[in-house]
Amino acid sequence: MTSKKTIGIAVLGLGNVGSEVVRILTENASDFEARVGVPVEIRGIAVRRIDGDRGVDPALLTDDPAALVDRDDVDIVVEVLGGIEVPRKLILAALEKGKSVVTANKALLAEYTGELADAAEKSRADLYFEAAVAGAIPVVRPLMQSLAGDRVNKVAGIVNGTTNFILSAMDETGADYAETLAEAGRLGYAEADPTADVEGYDAASKAAILASIAFHTRVTAGDVYREGISKITSADLEMARSLDCTIKLLALCERITTPNGQDRISARVYPALVPLDHPLATVNGAFNAIVVEAEAAGRLMFYGQGAGGAPTASAVLGDLVMAARNKFYGGRGPLESKYAKLKIAPMGDITTRYYVNMQVADRPGVLATVAAEFANHDVSISTVRQQGSGDGACLVVVTHLASDSALSKTVSALEKMDVVTSVSSVLRLEGTTV
Repeated sequence: MTSKKTIGIAVLGLGNVGSEVVRILTENASDFEARVGVPVEIRGIAVRRIDGDRGVDPALLTDDPAALVDRDDVDIVVEVLGGIEVPRKLILAALEKGKSVVTANKALLAEYTGELADAAEKSRADLYFEAAVAGAIPVVRPLMQSLAGDRVNKVAGIVNGTTNFILSAMDETGADYAETLAEAGRLGYAEADPTADVEGYDAASKAAILASIAFHTRVTAGDVYREGISKITSADLEMARSLDCTIKLLALCERITTPNGQDRISARVYPALVPLDHPLATVNGAFNAIVVEAEAAGRLMFYGQGAGGAPTASAVLGDLVMAARNKFYGGRGPLESKYAKLKIAPMGDITTRYYVNMQVADRPGVLATVAAEFANHDVSISTVRQQGSGDGACLVVVTHLASDSALSKTVSALEKMDVVTSVSSVLRLEGTTV
């Protein structure tokens, strides 16, 4: 135990999350003192501009975050600024001075987790980031601590509330993507520029963090295969329902074994058909859920609010309590585990099932010709459905398990066939093994 009489906190950022962190910490100061063992006090709050009523003591505000981080009376830095380069420099500066850091910055962690972890280890400081993956949902600490004695084989989930809201609304109302995205913006679920969400970048950052922890290997966002939801149509969702499925944007991280027996890991993000009896199929609206599959523990599911000021602040403050206790009692949080150093499997080696929707000419022999092209590339067909007639006939094929490379070659061949007008949708089917 140290001789400290208080634990000093610097808060970087006063947006939705930062405001809630400050509010909860201030309103429940006596509870935090009881939980930590010593008072936890905010020394300063860094903002981009000091103007107007920010709802906090003006004396705490500063537009010089570097000076705030450097103060001798600051023991823990809470970073909720967003962005990458500015927070990176501030966090590194804090860690190099032995100050613990709590961050919700998934984009930063997905790119520079190794650099930050190395800095924390060198200075024996704590680096906590529960809030970076799924808001209020505790999944980082269970993976790092509760399952530290187990072998995790797969982590799969819905980790972006914006895309889940859009897909859920499209499924419920039959509206198209553009209309639903606009509604999400009006309701505050989508940013003015929704690219990071709808094109899967946000989910890819979170997948990189989850894969790194689960498989004891450094994984960056660039290692994650990524597709977004902007090409999903109401027709896709209608067809999914006819197959007793729905469509979700999934983050999938799993341990795989190559045909020659080598351990590899895969991290990928894409919209996929999910059977209605799968636990993730019932996760709707802006909620998130993550399913972890481990050898001894079996299947575990974590569900809750994956974004928002108060839910994310809950995770930040949970980390803050842990970091403050360590400062007071002299302990340390869990270190980065990277001993496995597994290689990333190429996307072409990944096997799953596929849904292929194509427009074909409705004339004798078309089905046999199309089926033969699938067989030519060793892709086995599970079911076939045809709707409509004439040149606009719709043919839907659902495959058995096949490699991504084999399916890609099949689609390329289909697009060159005279009887195929277009291949309108190619989606993966997750949650089954047939």
